[in-house]
Amino acid sequence: MRWRAALAALVLTALTAAAGAGLVRSANDSGGEDPVRAVAAGLRCPACQGESVADSRSPIAAAMRQVVADQLAQGRDRDEIRQWFVQRYGAEVLTDPPAGGAELLLWAVPALTLLAGGYAALRTLRPPATSTAPTTQVRPAPVGRAARRAWRAGSVGLVALVASVAVAAGALDRPSPQPPPADPVAVAVQLGRDLEIQDRYDAAAQMYREALRDRPDDAIRLRLAFALLRAGDTTGAEQTARDVLARSPDSPDGLLVLGLAQRGSRSAEAARTLRRFLAVDPEHPAAGEISRLLATGP
Repeated sequence: MRWRAALAALVLTALTAAAGAGLVRSANDSGGEDPVRAVAAGLRCPACQGESVADSRSPIAAAMRQVVADQLAQGRDRDEIRQWFVQRYGAEVLTDPPAGGAELLLWAVPALTLLAGGYAALRTLRPPATSTAPTTQVRPAPVGRAARRAWRAGSVGLVALVASVAVAAGALDRPSPQPPPADPVAVAVQLGRDLEIQDRYDAAAQMYREALRDRPDDAIRLRLAFALLRAGDTTGAEQTARDVLARSPDSPDGLLVLGLAQRGSRSAEAARTLRRFLAVDPEHPAAGEISRLLATGP
């Protein structure tokens, strides 16, 4: 009956190899050859409905793709970049949340199958120990029958494991409710801040404009005014600051930006605006520097 044991071994080996190949394919799924697109495909566009950062044409998605490209150029890998986005915008920014439940089963089953197959082969195919004691007329133990039973039991167990993987995969293929995307305004503002840290003030100003379209807010306007000022757009900074001061005439930051913008454009009103800023908030972190500017003249 050796052919039955050989056939069972062949079937078990084939199924084990298939399970291992599935595990390798899952681990090597990179989402495409372009590394930027591969990472961006795993991020959800906050400004779109059901689109990834790789596919979206929104300015926020374009900025996020640029962040991905910058971090890849800095030597960060896919997991580090994803964690960077999660720390800022929450797990909602991911298109594929961390594996759990049935998904873990899809990873565990091939590994368990490989271990079980190896153990069964070791136990079954290992030659029996020989004895040097004098032989007597005793019938040999039914090792062949035990081996066949072991292979049959292993085959049944393997089929059950593969079936469980198929059932779990079917359950995962069913559409599930998607979590709400990250707040697009919060993402745009945070992206603007990150761009300012990189001295990319024009791009930061674009992010603040995107945020203002969805949520008109003077705090965002002030960030826009500062970004425009640092980008050299004194006209835009002055107009944005005046928009804030029209609603809050004593806004220290509004007066600060307006005065600095006027100073940059050589306006005669700059000194008066900056003195008003000092009168409104003499304890402002920028008060010392403004006092020195006023002392040195235009």
